[in-house]
Amino acid sequence: MSFPPRGRGGGDRGRGGFRGSSRGGDRGGFGGDRGRGGSRGGFGDRGGRGASRGGRGAPRGRGGDRGRGGARGGRGGGPGAKGGMKVIIEPHRHPGVFVARGKEDLLVTKNLTPGEAVYGEKRISIDTPSTSTEANGDVAPSTKTEYRVWNPFRSKLAAGILGGLEDIHMKPGCKVLYLGAASGTSVSHVADIVGPTGTVFAVEFSHRSGRDLINMATHRTNVIPIIEDARHPLKYRMLVSMVDCIFADVAQPDQARIVGLNAHQFLKVGGGVVVSIKANCIDSTAAPEAVFAREVVKLREERIKPREQLTLEPFERDHAMVVGVYQRSTATS
Repeated sequence: MSFPPRGRGGGDRGRGGFRGSSRGGDRGGFGGDRGRGGSRGGFGDRGGRGASRGGRGAPRGRGGDRGRGGARGGRGGGPGAKGGMKVIIEPHRHPGVFVARGKEDLLVTKNLTPGEAVYGEKRISIDTPSTSTEANGDVAPSTKTEYRVWNPFRSKLAAGILGGLEDIHMKPGCKVLYLGAASGTSVSHVADIVGPTGTVFAVEFSHRSGRDLINMATHRTNVIPIIEDARHPLKYRMLVSMVDCIFADVAQPDQARIVGLNAHQFLKVGGGVVVSIKANCIDSTAAPEAVFAREVVKLREERIKPREQLTLEPFERDHAMVVGVYQRSTATS
């Protein structure tokens, strides 16, 4: 008795045959010519998820020409937030920070190392017309300026800027002591703000995060990574000069004391202090408003005069940003 050739590897429609239906053309099955979409071919001649798949009857399918890692460059790759002529870059009121006006407004900083992303963020390239002329009299070709999108959900400082901070005490050319640098996400944007003429001293206690911080600092030469406990500023006093601003995001119960120790050691008189306070890390039983008020009192005791305080509520829960100015010690008779 004979059977029609419809088995797994033969026949007109078997899992290895030529289906030719709308599910992606010549299917191929386990080792056929095309597989479920384009040049996949099942387990043979696979071609990956971002190949020209053909999909389920459509010319592109799930992956099409784009794929999950195709021409777009995956997460953070490629051109990013569709830059070019559609996006207009405007300076923010804080020097070194910019706003990208397009389909949606984005907070951006000018990339210190064009072509490189730090944590998979989007990048925007803008054509900058050249005003100089070449030796033969022709106008020099336009240059591209790259900006990095600053995500407020991943950076407390960006959340504070979008929340309306009046002064972050950071600008191109200044020196910043960054306490609680973690893996360098926000530090990279601070490095963009201060530019090549400024310096960021990034202190991080965790060795695991410190490895990522050091890797980031190899590309941004204005970042000096310090893997040390911020409670002991004398241990890194030989590495840090006098600074214009201290940013602290250490999330410790004695955060105000840590900021004070570093301010007494490194901060100029009249220098800025920006502190991100996480209420749960200081006292998880008290109301966040009471915790913030106590921390402000502690900062006053460290000769830091608070100027403004705001919540980071849309981006961070039970967080506040306090900005102050370091004062000269009062002489006692």
